[in-house]
Amino acid sequence: MKKSTLLLLFSYFLILGSCAPQDVSPPAPDYDYDRTKKMVVDILKTDEGKKAIQEIMADEKVKQQLIIEQAVVKETLQQVLTSEKGIKFWEKAMQDPKFAESFAKSLKTEQEKTIKALMKDPEYQGMMIDILKNPEMEKAMMDVLKSKQFRQHLQQVITETLNSPLFQAKIQDILVKSAGNIQQETKKQNEDQEETSGNQQEQ
Repeated sequence: MKKSTLLLLFSYFLILGSCAPQDVSPPAPDYDYDRTKKMVVDILKTDEGKKAIQEIMADEKVKQQLIIEQAVVKETLQQVLTSEKGIKFWEKAMQDPKFAESFAKSLKTEQEKTIKALMKDPEYQGMMIDILKNPEMEKAMMDVLKSKQFRQHLQQVITETLNSPLFQAKIQDILVKSAGNIQQETKKQNEDQEETSGNQQEQ
């Protein structure tokens, strides 16, 4: 079934609805809608229906129209979000802790991707270095590091890290490897000493 056939089917449904006799009681609207919806969904689930949709989406005119619509939607959103009403809406919405938390979680993944991409950008790295070299920035960072709140937070992080089973397992593994290396070195030193003593006795 080609894309033209699929479009003809949609047209057929519309013609049936518009040409129904006026003196005959029409079926229940919900029934007509559900039946039409089911027929369309069934068609789209078939291999022919999927192929027709793929052909439609591959059409250059359709692609161009989608690009234009995306640009229009983006521009409209920017105008709405940056308008006075939009700013007031966000200010009020962000005062709701639940909304702010949900909004932050929804953007977390994208923010992480953006930050990772920026950290690899030489221009962004240079900007960050310039910011960190700024005397006012250095002073602000030192004030934060010296603050009681930061020290308490750092102490809490260190305590949680030390109590972490994963961290403890890593430390144990490092200690076991270090002990093994020390034993091997000690054994080698003893063997060297015994060999040296044996040579002296032979002389």
